[in-house]
Amino acid sequence: MDKNLRLKVKEITLDMAGSMKLIAKRCFPDAIQVIDRFHVQKLASEALQEIRIKHRWEAIEQENEAILQAKKSNQTHQTEIYSNGDTLKQLLARSRHLLYKSPNNWTESQKHRASILFKIYPDIENAYRLTNGLRAIYNLKTQKPIAMTKLAHWFKEVEESGFKSFNTLLKTITIHYNDILNYFNQRSTNASAESFNAKIKKFRSNFRGVTDKSFFLFRLQNLFA
Repeated sequence: MDKNLRLKVKEITLDMAGSMKLIAKRCFPDAIQVIDRFHVQKLASEALQEIRIKHRWEAIEQENEAILQAKKSNQTHQTEIYSNGDTLKQLLARSRHLLYKSPNNWTESQKHRASILFKIYPDIENAYRLTNGLRAIYNLKTQKPIAMTKLAHWFKEVEESGFKSFNTLLKTITIHYNDILNYFNQRSTNASAESFNAKIKKFRSNFRGVTDKSFFLFRLQNLFA
């Protein structure tokens, strides 16, 4: 692309990869860099899921120990079943998807499952509240100064929670703080590009790889251009 055209680009959205930031800086030196909100929210969701997975492994270990003890005593182990029909292992496994959603998008069965989960594991509830709080900041159509204030309050909540995974997330956000805040200028996102990239990956996987790149690009152009 001609340099004069590249200099006209005023804003570019990207993820938090250092290589992407370097490429964007070299190709579009006058453009404001914006960290896409979905990459930040994805990290928060992964921090939450890490806590859930940790409890799931503990539940598996606990059940295995109980079964072994029952065998030693020539008894039959009875697994506890909760009011929604889940065992503890199932409860933790089946809660994965509801933790990605906001409460108003839960089904009735997910609401029931969440109430049991949060009663047994208040730390998961607290971590979910933090994830949902970050989502709420992004969903509010606020200006950049207000977003800064709300993020500062969220940072304090994360620090008080003591969750290792969320503190790691906090450090990541701090490193990319200015570029993350740039989202609140125009609320720009590269969701359409990410969606298109997913389509290309699926198209490629359907053919189990690409041998003829020229023909592959020709097909992409005809299908998606």
